[in-house]
Amino acid sequence: MNDKGELRQLVYQYNIANSLHIRKVSTGFTASTQERKLDTRIAHASARINLSLFLAGQSAGLSDNMTMTLANIFGWDIDFALDIRQGDHFTVIYEEIFMGDKKIRDGNILAAEFVNRGRTYRAIRYTDSRGRSQYYSPKGLSMRKAFLRTPVDFSRISSRFNLRRKHPVLNRIRAHKGVDYAARPGTPVKATGDGKIIFKGRKGGYGKTIVIKHGSAYSTLYAHMRSYNKKSRYGSRVKQGQIIGYIGSTGLATGPHLHYEFRVNGHHRNPLTVRLPTASPLPKKYLADFNSKAQTLVAQLNLIKNNTLALLQ
Repeated sequence: MNDKGELRQLVYQYNIANSLHIRKVSTGFTASTQERKLDTRIAHASARINLSLFLAGQSAGLSDNMTMTLANIFGWDIDFALDIRQGDHFTVIYEEIFMGDKKIRDGNILAAEFVNRGRTYRAIRYTDSRGRSQYYSPKGLSMRKAFLRTPVDFSRISSRFNLRRKHPVLNRIRAHKGVDYAARPGTPVKATGDGKIIFKGRKGGYGKTIVIKHGSAYSTLYAHMRSYNKKSRYGSRVKQGQIIGYIGSTGLATGPHLHYEFRVNGHHRNPLTVRLPTASPLPKKYLADFNSKAQTLVAQLNLIKNNTLALLQ
């Protein structure tokens, strides 16, 4: 503003790196944008789990969002609600985005290792020539499976698959053909695989239920939900990880939880132990480039892990 209260210049910062500048000139106003350069730096972190994954991540300097991303990468192989044990450890190589000397945000995880119950899992981020990014094992196998192992993040298992379970409401032996995940009411429920909703509504003791068909052989059931996602419609297609509803206690339920069933050719299978079909591997035309990059990242993971574990011992 000038002394007369007339607008001379207006600056609108529409994100952390870009701003719009509007200036008064003799013929009216001009507008231009300015972009501040962001730098990508590579960082790494390692930690051993004592109490929880998130506390271990915080001790290693990772944000909770970065720790959640790490869990999502390995979520097809590790049930983070059930399988994590004291002494498990991880190493991660990731990007940090800076403006000058100030860190603005986290970038992508480039490579990671997670040792769970003595078994080592590794993941490498690879971007193909079409700009599509995905995580693969060092052998080029997709970390993504056709199904997520669990439909609820970081919940507690309150009842397992048991064909001789005594029902807590009916007080008699009744086969429990799924797994119950206890969590707060309203906790999001995710579709564990791509598919089509073939049932949505109340289903006897199941309460509010959704059944998803995945191709010709597989189907999953989600029961006792409080409510549905607005996009969850009968006949609609869903993507793996898409929120389809929210945990509740409708039907024959003693408390808020999700009852989850996994069926193969109509037969119930234990969701915790059933062998999940794999997703497609990396196309052969990318393997040479991937192998070159993966070898470098795996060597860095080994070096970081060995140095960190030596300090922890």
